Amino acid sequence: MVCKRHVLCQIVIEVFSCVHAAKVGKTSLIMSLVSEEFPDEVPLRAEEITIPADVTPERVPTHIVDYSEAEQSDEQLYQEISKANVICIVYSVNNKKSIEKVTSHWIPLINDRTDKDSRVPLILVGNKSDLVEHSSMETILPIMNQYQDIETCVECSAKNLKNISELFYYAQKAVLHPTGPLYCPEEKELKSSCIKALTRIFKVSDLDNDGILNDNELNFFQRTCFNTPLAPQALEDVKNVVRRNMTDGVKDNGLTLKGFLFLHTLFIQRGRHETTWTVLRRFGYDDDLELTQEYLFPMIKIPPDCTTELNHNAYLFLQSVFDKHDKDRDCALSPEEVKDLFKVFPYMPWGPDVNNTVCTNDQGWITYQGYLSQWTLTTYLDVQRSLEYLGYLGYSIIYEQESQAAAITVTRNKRIDLQKKQTQRSVFRCNILGAQGSGKSGFLQAFLGRNLQQQRRIREDHKSFYAISTTYVYGQEKYLLLHEVMPDFDFLSEADLTCDVVCLVYDINNPRSFEYCAKVYKQYFIDSKTPCVVIAAKSDLHEVRQHYSLSPHEFCRKHKLHPPQPFTCNMTSAPNKDIYTRLTTMAMYPVRVELLEQIVIWVFLCCCWSTRADLKNSTFWLRASVGATVFAVLGFAMYRALLKQR
Repeated sequence: MVCKRHVLCQIVIEVFSCVHAAKVGKTSLIMSLVSEEFPDEVPLRAEEITIPADVTPERVPTHIVDYSEAEQSDEQLYQEISKANVICIVYSVNNKKSIEKVTSHWIPLINDRTDKDSRVPLILVGNKSDLVEHSSMETILPIMNQYQDIETCVECSAKNLKNISELFYYAQKAVLHPTGPLYCPEEKELKSSCIKALTRIFKVSDLDNDGILNDNELNFFQRTCFNTPLAPQALEDVKNVVRRNMTDGVKDNGLTLKGFLFLHTLFIQRGRHETTWTVLRRFGYDDDLELTQEYLFPMIKIPPDCTTELNHNAYLFLQSVFDKHDKDRDCALSPEEVKDLFKVFPYMPWGPDVNNTVCTNDQGWITYQGYLSQWTLTTYLDVQRSLEYLGYLGYSIIYEQESQAAAITVTRNKRIDLQKKQTQRSVFRCNILGAQGSGKSGFLQAFLGRNLQQQRRIREDHKSFYAISTTYVYGQEKYLLLHEVMPDFDFLSEADLTCDVVCLVYDINNPRSFEYCAKVYKQYFIDSKTPCVVIAAKSDLHEVRQHYSLSPHEFCRKHKLHPPQPFTCNMTSAPNKDIYTRLTTMAMYPVRVELLEQIVIWVFLCCCWSTRADLKNSTFWLRASVGATVFAVLGFAMYRALLKQR
């Protein structure tokens, strides 16, 4: 969020009546502010001065610029107008011509020199109030109603120092807390953009999603925005103000959205714009009532070969958001509940493909597990998008963190995991490669518990190339992310090859299906340390001979891969998920799986060596069997010991 304390508020005081008329006293105002006394001699133009931040109420440095028609040209005037953050138009309360010139000359001139979409706020200053007994407000109010750019009007006197400090306070306030973006004075109501922002703030603050802010929620809101709770009597006073002005502003002794909006309308009408702006800026909004880039996308450093995951607090927060919107407590989000959850977003972030990326119930609604899985997927694949989503939900505000970056864990480099032979990661990626029609999509959907009959109901435009769910490895819950890679052998990108484990899928009923797997393995993975598994898909069909120099089993044996794993999702019940647990295990412990294979080979070679000298001996087979058994037991014990090192 942009810190307003570093904004340079340049105040340009620049109004004359006509060339030969009496002066309105703009230079005297500046000199009276600086010296705190009325000057005996007034120059044509005051020098530019900067008021330090520590002596201003808003703690903002203020640069004040005067203008003299006698000393400066029109071009210099136009330059000052273009640089100004706020302009004070000074008139003399005892000179009707100077008041008339506010609308006939100065406001049109300023508007012609500023962009229509970013007009500079104006302050009308009636000087020389010591010379009259009446107020000019009756004349000025119609002008204020006519021009939206006019923030306020203040009458003052440079001679007796009346309202001099207040003048510059209002000028600062017009920059830091402008009325224009919030309120329409003609309609006497909040602008639509302000209503939209405050509605999001209300929904984020409504922690139980019952449509009202109870005392606890109001106190949390008060502490969040103003660093202090409200006393019980103060809370009642606030609600009583709302009750007196509207019938549906308070419900069940809590503040409704209408009541919440009414309070902010009242603040603005009473000149307390800073209250509403404090709330808006605390919730991430800028001067245009848009969420700032700094709020939505906080800095987070991700070194190479590291991944991003949600931490424990983030999952707790997301769980509370789910519970908040799961109205019927069925542990799933209906389409209406999903829509309600994302009302705090400027757009719908989840499309229909999400329902085919994560687990759903029998009605096709995203389950609690599926909901967390989708958040895990987004954080892993696009952490900036995840930060943005958490920003809309108000994570940093609800959990009182500096930013959403506090919700993210950046894992250590994968090479360190391999060296230490252990990992603390919770999300593992498996890329699925195979020829067209080999069964990759079926393998993804089976992970989500869908058999072939259920998969056929998925619309083509709702299909997903990802699937994510949880598996359990040695009692630990882990996320396995499956990604279907498009079968384009010549254009496999770095992202297609970067993963923790690879699945090479072929159709046992298609004689040309395995050739693609073999070529991909030899081209990209034969020298890689990424574990590879061959999946013999559609194993319920008749297996045909593959048109390749080696059979799938021979190929796996030659390249020291596991034998092809038979798989089918053509069944009436949910497909078996054992293969996915094995994939997760291989992703977690690639070195250990390789080591186990080495142990088995070592056992076999030792048995052969010990018996090679006497192959014809009658006790050979007995000795070989006993030796193999002993070495196998020792090897398995060594493997289990390595696993316990975790």
